[in-house]
This record gives sequence, C-alpha cells and structure tokens, in this order.
Amino acid sequence: MKLSVLVDNNTLIDRYFLGEPALSFFIEDDGKRILFDTGYSDIYIRNADKMKIDLRNLDYVVLSHGHVDHTWGLTHIIRLHMETKNEKMIYNTPTVIGHPLIFNTKLFDSIGEIGSILSHEKLSRHFPVHLTKDPLWLTDRLVFLGEIKRTFDFEGMDFIGQVVLEQGNVNDYIRDDTAIVYKASEGLVIIAGCSHSGICNIVEYAKEVCQEDRIVDIIGGFHLQNPTKKRLDNTVQYIKELNPIKLHACHCTDLKSKIALSRVANIEEVGVGLQLSYF
Repeated sequence: MKLSVLVDNNTLIDRYFLGEPALSFFIEDDGKRILFDTGYSDIYIRNADKMKIDLRNLDYVVLSHGHVDHTWGLTHIIRLHMETKNEKMIYNTPTVIGHPLIFNTKLFDSIGEIGSILSHEKLSRHFPVHLTKDPLWLTDRLVFLGEIKRTFDFEGMDFIGQVVLEQGNVNDYIRDDTAIVYKASEGLVIIAGCSHSGICNIVEYAKEVCQEDRIVDIIGGFHLQNPTKKRLDNTVQYIKELNPIKLHACHCTDLKSKIALSRVANIEEVGVGLQLSYF
C-alpha cells in the first residue's frame, strides 16, 4: 500500500506544494486508487498534479467525517470529472464511501454551517454513494471502519455544535467520524482524518475488526488540540502500551501533544508531498 499526503496543515521543506488546515491522502492498494478526504479547497488536485497523481482515475472517495476541512473539496473533484467527460478524456467514476450521518447539516453557533456543502442527493447525481455504519473492505487488506465504538471515557465524549436530524437539532458528537485501516505484514496501519471519535477508540476498534494487535503506524489527525491533561495523559499512556513502530501525527495535533507523544513513540515528520509505503 502506498500513501501520498495531498493536503495537510504543513508542507515538506523545499517541496513547493500548497498547505491548508485540512487533510487529504491518496492511497493505492491492490490496483485500487482511493482519495481519502478532500480538504477544504482545490489544492489537493493541484498538489496531486505536481506529484503526477491522476485524480480522474479513482475507484473510491472515502470521507472520514463531514466537517468543512475534509469535505468541501468535493465540489472540485466533481468539476474535474465533469470537465474530463466534456473533453472526452479517460476517467473512472469513483464511489463515495462514508457514514450515514456524513452529509447531515452541522451547525456551529459563531459560524453557521460547518458540514458538507453537498447533500447526499446532490452528490449522488454525480457519483455513486455508499453510506454505512458497518466495516467495509475496499481491498483484501484495506477496510473502512464505519462507526467507531466509544470504548474509553477520556476521549470521544465532547460535542462540536449541533447536527440536524429528522427529530431536530441535537448536540453533535460526530458519530460519523471514522478511519480506514491497512493490514500490513507487520501489523496495522491506521489512517485517520480528525479522530473526533478518539484515536485510542479508533485503534481499539481497528484491532477488533482486523483481528490484529500489532500496530505499524498511525497517520492522520489525532484531535489533540489543547487537550485536557486527563485526555493527553491517558492517550500517551495508551500509545506507550500500544508500542507502535512509528506515528505520523498531523493536521489537528498540536505541538504540545506531539512532544508528549514523542516521549513514548517514534514521531515522524508529516507534510504535503510525503509518500509512505507499507507491505
């Protein structure tokens, strides 16, 4: 499996890519081409072009959750594919994968809408959409986890704004937050978006779904932005006991948290342009 970082808050030094406070990865495994999240703007397409990655040829677009910094780039992949069809170029229509709540309206008091610009109905006029709470295997070794079990009491318990459901507006505990996992020969590679459901909860559920306790790497946002002492201490202790080979904490992981994690694990640099391979 090969993973390329198309969008992150940071860029690699002397690599002239664009960054933004968002996330997007391109993943290749077993002949399948997967876009994981779409960032906030069109820069993932511009960065992919520099990296000679053709986003006209995708099998899946997998969404980690419905927030702006992970879904608002969807309009640009739609535009790319529409223009490709219009010019009679070669393309492949991807299936969009996500949790059933991913396109629900999300509201935050001081801002308003912080969820997807596109509704399920609107998006499905362009791409097939498959929404599921259950794990879904994309290849023999790569799985979309679906709804994450909330196992620990120190994470995944906070809400951000409200989500609009059929019964009305309720506090948004971001039940749509999920991840994908690759079963490498040495153990699991966890690929997370923001980890609103809790990075430790995600890892525990990944171990259950994949029937594997060894962890090779965790890459993505750990949702550790000015965390409480309880949350950070418990997360560090969990990672210490987990003993992963390495960590690629990025996006919504602040410096204080990275330093704390670096005391118990091998933290490696992340930025747009980074490419990782797992076997």
